[in-house]
Amino acid sequence: MTDGVLHSVRVLDLSRLLPGPFCTQLLCDLGAEVIKVEDPAGGDYLRHTPPLANDGTSVLFHALNRGKQSVALDLKSPDGHAAFLALCDSADVVVESFRPGVLDKLGLAPATLRARNPRLVVCSISGYGQHGPLRGRAGHDVNYLARSGALSLMAVPTLLPVQVADLAGGAWPAAMQICAALVGRARTGAGGIIDVDMSAGVTGLLAMQLSRTLVGERIDGGRDLLIGRVPNYGVYASADGWLAVGALEPKFWSAFCDALERPDLIARAFEEDGDDDDNDDDSARAIIAGVLQTRSTAAWMERFAAVDCCVEAVLTPQEVMQSAAHVDVAIDDATTLPLPTLGLGIAGHTPAPTRAPYLGEHTALLCGAAIPAGRAGRAGRAGRAGRASHDG
Repeated sequence: MTDGVLHSVRVLDLSRLLPGPFCTQLLCDLGAEVIKVEDPAGGDYLRHTPPLANDGTSVLFHALNRGKQSVALDLKSPDGHAAFLALCDSADVVVESFRPGVLDKLGLAPATLRARNPRLVVCSISGYGQHGPLRGRAGHDVNYLARSGALSLMAVPTLLPVQVADLAGGAWPAAMQICAALVGRARTGAGGIIDVDMSAGVTGLLAMQLSRTLVGERIDGGRDLLIGRVPNYGVYASADGWLAVGALEPKFWSAFCDALERPDLIARAFEEDGDDDDNDDDSARAIIAGVLQTRSTAAWMERFAAVDCCVEAVLTPQEVMQSAAHVDVAIDDATTLPLPTLGLGIAGHTPAPTRAPYLGEHTALLCGAAIPAGRAGRAGRAGRAGRASHDG
């Protein structure tokens, strides 16, 4: 890996599972040194989540923690507490995702850490923020999507295949604000405290939709422009798969209709079902659906190859991985995983090709202490993940 724009920035990562580790993986891929601070009794829960790679560690953990280091510290113990504070003295950033108030109980509140190291940037990622009325409420991605208003926009609220709140409402805003705080510190010399509220982050993504309610417009589930209201933007079944049609602009819609040999539909791009009559079988959407079901996905994509009309095949994860950007990571002497990269695009920079660390692998190096007795470094031998000692 090249040095990267965050070379010499040290990040202490107290988080687990998805939002925090995704955030710190972004920072790691930008060149930061990321040290996972894990509970000796199992570490990050994601280590043990199937499927496991040959080294006994979850492939999910490898995907979000390559290139990082790991120290195993019990933050409730005097020695672990002192070792973490010593790490803070040389750190630039701390990322944590405990329930609000846990760090305070441990004597490691953000203000306490910054009093010790004023240059420190402390970022807390939580479901509902550190100070609001819901601060202590448990939740996961689907709960944050529900409270933000996002799920209500669907015709039938359902689970999404991507953790939008965790990633777009949590991990990416956290990484962006951390980088902004480091830029500000370069000017002022002072760090800062960041409060990432994942539910509020998703609400922010709905700025266009929510603003329309201010002028009295009602948005019924599944009836907004980009979620099923019009025929020129949607997902249609082919004979053996699915096609995503995004032909919003007139030139794309015209080309699409011509490719379907249905130029009569050009004037009906924004027709809503039932606009003209009560027979939805005659709607533009129904007609398009009938035509697209007559050929296979491959046959349609061959036809659309020479047509500029914003149509793509719906690919499976297996198909995506055949051509997706990835980094080859050797996890042991016999196994290399082509792990997906996270979408960074700084020219001349490559993501971390180093495997994810074993639990506590770098404790002795960074803290001058051995891995706690009775716990092996490899996650596969760490036993079943229990509730971490610094969960509170």
